[in-house]
Amino acid sequence: MKLVVQSVLNRRFVVSLTVFAIALSVALILSVERLRDSARTSFANSASGVDLIIAPRSNDVQILLATLFGVGSTGTGMSGDVVALLKDMPGVAWTVPLMQGDNHKGFPVIGTSDAYFEHFKHSRGKALVFAQGTPFADPQSAVIGAEVAERLSYGLGTEIVNAHGAGSIALEVHDEAPFDVTGILARTNTAVDRMVFVSLQGFEAIHAEGKAHPADPLAALTQEDHAQNGDDNFVPVQINAAYVGLSNRTAVLGIQRAIATYTEDPLSAVMPNVALLQLWSITGTAESALRLMSLAVVVASMIGMVVMLSAALEARRREFAILRAVGASPRDVVVMIVAEALLVTASGILIGLLIFWSGILLAEPLLSAQFGVTLGGQSLNASETVLLLTILCFGALASLLPAWRVYRMTLADGLTTKL
Repeated sequence: MKLVVQSVLNRRFVVSLTVFAIALSVALILSVERLRDSARTSFANSASGVDLIIAPRSNDVQILLATLFGVGSTGTGMSGDVVALLKDMPGVAWTVPLMQGDNHKGFPVIGTSDAYFEHFKHSRGKALVFAQGTPFADPQSAVIGAEVAERLSYGLGTEIVNAHGAGSIALEVHDEAPFDVTGILARTNTAVDRMVFVSLQGFEAIHAEGKAHPADPLAALTQEDHAQNGDDNFVPVQINAAYVGLSNRTAVLGIQRAIATYTEDPLSAVMPNVALLQLWSITGTAESALRLMSLAVVVASMIGMVVMLSAALEARRREFAILRAVGASPRDVVVMIVAEALLVTASGILIGLLIFWSGILLAEPLLSAQFGVTLGGQSLNASETVLLLTILCFGALASLLPAWRVYRMTLADGLTTKL
């Protein structure tokens, strides 16, 4: 190994270029796989607790992204009476109305009821947990996700102001009607972490026209009114969507058919898991292209290492001949070549891991804030470990061609000067 290390250091410039190429290929293929797996896991976890999403008729994927992930919008609204209709349907266990269209400093604002925190599930059936505070105490209450609280340094009692518009667009700031943070949700590693929730009554009050208190739309909504009526009994004029949980899963097709034939509003009943499959089918081509590109880079790096080792053989023929002359067997020289290849590949993998982990530290806050996607930290999962071991094995296999050439060199050939 001492000879191997010294030989590599003696050719450090060319070796460094090869190591860097392998490192980039490792970082690229790990990043593609981690982003793909994390996105699918995060999306699946967010959709695990909802059986149907009822929204104005539109594309299923658009409805899924708008309601569960706060990306885009459902377009037009639908009558709030649809919620009462859904509650009366056989097989429906619960409904949660949703009102959208506002944001707070780029985080989507959702108008909903206390039923959201009671029934919404994530990550294969886990309930939402309050890290601090409680659900809505009055129409001026707000509940924020863990990401919102962390990034904006908000706590209980913080006053927040919503703005009309999606994303970071603020078409109209509702500074006349601030909300007070009464609850902070524990981290879920889903899109819920980057959402702000306000009461249905409060959300509708700041958007309604012709109120008796235009300077303070929430002033007329007292805590007593909220306690008597509650968001669960409050029927908004218009909502954007509703989550539906079923007590009888076999009723899902009947409910979808009833919603599709509803004459008052053109509606869609979306099954989240089916919409996710549609989303993966849309993104599947891009995913395959990225994976092929990353694999191509890995193969190119391995070929580069073979070229480096092969090109160095002619210059090292006397070196190998001297080793043979002092007692080294052809097998010893072959082992030396393979060990050099493993050392170069292992160095590339380690540097690639450093690049990969640095990329995670830089990209995760942005992906979490914008899309609710978390990249899973610095630890490697089983598939990533297998992938790295496979690259290391490929490095050893790639060295067999130059090693075979070395094996065929004879002592006489190495000592003979060729003009």
